[in-house]
Amino acid sequence: MTTYHKQLQLVLFDANDIPGLMDLSNSVGWDYDESEIKTVMMSGKLFGHKNAEGKIVSSAAIMTYDTNLASIGMVIVHANYRGLGLGKLVTQKCIESVSPHTAIMLVATKDGEPLYKKLGFTTVAYVHKYLADNYSGVHNLASNEYMIGDYNESDFAEIVCLDAAAFGDRRSNFLRNRIKQAKHCIVVRDHQTNIIGFGLSVQGPINLMLGPIIAPDSITASLIMNTLAKDHHGKLRMDVPSGHAEMIKWLEQHGFTEVTRPPVMILHAEEMPTRNNTLFAIAAQIFG
Repeated sequence: MTTYHKQLQLVLFDANDIPGLMDLSNSVGWDYDESEIKTVMMSGKLFGHKNAEGKIVSSAAIMTYDTNLASIGMVIVHANYRGLGLGKLVTQKCIESVSPHTAIMLVATKDGEPLYKKLGFTTVAYVHKYLADNYSGVHNLASNEYMIGDYNESDFAEIVCLDAAAFGDRRSNFLRNRIKQAKHCIVVRDHQTNIIGFGLSVQGPINLMLGPIIAPDSITASLIMNTLAKDHHGKLRMDVPSGHAEMIKWLEQHGFTEVTRPPVMILHAEEMPTRNNTLFAIAAQIFG
């Protein structure tokens, strides 16, 4: 095992490594595609191990946001290289790449949770992962109070502010990259044309990912979700933070099934950053 370990090199990945990272993701049944990995690389850093032949055998990414918060995800170790401590090494590399004053959050898999506990992460919340094979849409769902329209670049500053209050930190670089990746980005305006909510959909290899969805209440969040999903033919996914019982009820009434409820864990802080309860769907577990 020692010889095996010495043949491995811990590196910072770049765009040339995307095919190998896709292969690593596929090896564990995850669905990171080229566009998702590009967004990760543009929004943060992606580390991992390569073997003597240059094959990628581990990975972990850290997204740094605008002030004092970061998110870790895409922690993968190839099945043939487990038991060597690579998951711990690459996660530690992510942690060491930011200031010790930066709070680091992650959404843990069942296999990864014991490792994160050993590294000092504590559970502070949960995420409800919902999947649907299809969604027929509610075509008479509308609101007299709000107007829904497509996103324009001039909306960006308002969206960043809404997202910061909902998420707990400004993440302007990530949002810029995610909007470019999105299949659809919509905004909700009040009668004074102020943006009060928004939502994105991102098409992955398997699912249409709905999120982030930010809204003043669950009714508006359902309206955003319906607008993003109603014309889609295929599988959908939406990850809902704990505390949104009405949104969860809506999803279950319209064909979604909860498949997992992974813990949200944090390091260098005792609790989640302050949020205003308007985040109804996260962008993806890697982005917190």
